[in-house]
Amino acid sequence: MYLFIVNKNSGNGGGEKVWNKIRKKLIKKGISYEHAYTHSAEQAHSFLTQRLSESAAWQAVGVVGGDGTIHSLLPALRNSGVPLAVFPAGSGNDTARGFRIPRKVGAALDIMLKGLPQVADLISISDRSTLTALAVGFDAEVAHNVNNSRYKKICNALGLGRLAYIIGVFHTLLTFRPGPLEVECDGVTHRFSSAWLTAVNNSISYGGGLAICPEAKPDDGLLDICIVHDCSKLKLLLLFPTILYGGHTRLSFVTMLRGRNISVHSNLSRLALGDGEYIASTPLKASVDPGVLKVMVPVGNS
Repeated sequence: MYLFIVNKNSGNGGGEKVWNKIRKKLIKKGISYEHAYTHSAEQAHSFLTQRLSESAAWQAVGVVGGDGTIHSLLPALRNSGVPLAVFPAGSGNDTARGFRIPRKVGAALDIMLKGLPQVADLISISDRSTLTALAVGFDAEVAHNVNNSRYKKICNALGLGRLAYIIGVFHTLLTFRPGPLEVECDGVTHRFSSAWLTAVNNSISYGGGLAICPEAKPDDGLLDICIVHDCSKLKLLLLFPTILYGGHTRLSFVTMLRGRNISVHSNLSRLALGDGEYIASTPLKASVDPGVLKVMVPVGNS
């Protein structure tokens, strides 16, 4: 028996279209399932928690939506033993990208039915969990501005979720100021006189495919950190095209770290978003929560 959580509004209405395709294939295959539409993060979490407690027969939970929808369900899925199956229908879809889940509905459904459950880590921030990335500073402000913009809806309608993030970069440059930053990684303190952003990643990308931490693996028990610091606005702009393929890691104003426990302190209060959703503001502490989630992945993915 399979359980589906469907966010019809994700990706500017793409979630409903994806679910209709999945439903037709399930009926054709004669596969038993139950589904529910989510209208809010709280409602989705409450429903999933209840259904998981009522039955131990779920083979997987399919989430039809974007990274934010998946994020809202992490507390219920964490340590449940029931694998998450991802059906990308959002604007960023970095969870799907990190676990190599294709956008084609038939291929994603095959992974749910015939793939392998891979153990995955989570990023723990106080009592919150994040799966893909924790963005602190400029990148968090970009995501916040994109999420509250009109251009995101337009880009989603055109199937150009990444373009919305690029527009957001220019939008955010108008108001954001870099400042002093202190990052402690596994007891070692790193100080920066003028930092733009700190990305703490459990998977390679965020922001709709920006490979900010190209060496990150969601099952290695470690967090990868990228800090961009001591550079001009022009250099920051020139940085972003290199993030598409991970070339930024060789630049002198980019510092890469890896560890299990991270703390971020800033003289200026910095916004922090996890999986594109509001988490906290600095100062903050994050740690890896190893092996607490299962995700259905293609055979041969690991």
